Amino acid sequence: MLTQPLADAIAEAEEVITGAPHVRTEQDLVEGYDYLAGSIRASLQMAWAYERDFPYFTQSTGPYTKMGLDNPDTLYFNANIRDDREYVVTGTRGTTADLSFQVLNGDYSPVDVPDSLAAFDDRQVEIAEDGTFELRFGPAKPDPGPNYFVLGPGSAMLVVREVHSDWATERRGSIQIRCEDTAGGAPPPLSRETMAKRYGVTGKILLSRLRTFLAFPEWFYLNLPVNTMTEPRSTPGGLTTQYSSAGHYELGDDEVMIVTVPRSDAPYQGIQLGSMWYLSLDYINHQTSLTADQARVDPDGKIRFVLSERDPGLANWLERTGHDRGYVQIRWQRLSRELTAADGPEVEVVKFDELPDRLPFHERARVSPAEWAERIAARQAAVASRMLG
Repeated sequence: MLTQPLADAIAEAEEVITGAPHVRTEQDLVEGYDYLAGSIRASLQMAWAYERDFPYFTQSTGPYTKMGLDNPDTLYFNANIRDDREYVVTGTRGTTADLSFQVLNGDYSPVDVPDSLAAFDDRQVEIAEDGTFELRFGPAKPDPGPNYFVLGPGSAMLVVREVHSDWATERRGSIQIRCEDTAGGAPPPLSRETMAKRYGVTGKILLSRLRTFLAFPEWFYLNLPVNTMTEPRSTPGGLTTQYSSAGHYELGDDEVMIVTVPRSDAPYQGIQLGSMWYLSLDYINHQTSLTADQARVDPDGKIRFVLSERDPGLANWLERTGHDRGYVQIRWQRLSRELTAADGPEVEVVKFDELPDRLPFHERARVSPAEWAERIAARQAAVASRMLG
């Protein structure tokens, strides 16, 4: 059977899910099977979109194809490339907080993070008054001109991130890619050999994807003391204009984590929760993430997030949604300076009933049930238009 390699890989992937070291409960396992379904879908897409001479951008992660502690505020796009071709990227700059480009020399694997061969945001791009732009990526050449970026040896993937701080008002841009050397041509027709190869590649992508992002937290999170967060640090993987603070939590139902962080001058600042599968929690129907624009800032210029299972009636409540263990991460993007410990979070774990005494602006932070419902409805509407439109 032509599809047998993929069928075998799916069976092996199910063993990876059921044998994951963090699985303790039925909820853990159910979420694992949901993760598996999204990973199969994403792996099929990646294998069928793997055309480096006639590339196009695909949305590499989203609400139903999550991976790698995906940021709810970010639209991720990627295209496969090669270092001996010239590619033209055209588009329109939207009004989002950040738009960045990154060239990788491969994909993530269970033993390695791909090298970032180039990483920059649109501050390095000449953009016309109407928001349109044209970038070129290709081999080194004399006098390349503005908006030309050299592809280093081994360049294999171009990743574009469009980051929203205000989901309701910021407008998406547009982006396309073509290979200058093959424009006007066409890829070879499909064959049985091509199909067999794609099914086999899908299986390999699937297993690598699952194993990689089960190993990833071991590299960056689980060696940290529980219920703490790191100082801001340059995000692993070469995103030169992004810093992050990471941690993992374990809380009882009568405990809450208070994360206090200054409101940054960076255009983008956001916090999110993740499951032990290293995936974002449901950010559509629950407030499991907040940007600085979405959060309520206290009069002293700090944002106080409250991570808990029970509803504290506060604007900056981050819902655990039944996850007594998980990950928490803050990101800052489009930075113009290095961050220090003073820019980072302070973390405190207290009893739920102690919140009024531990939050200096507790009354100001309160929201009514009706206001909360409005917040969730706004999230649902924004995701529908921003991510799924």
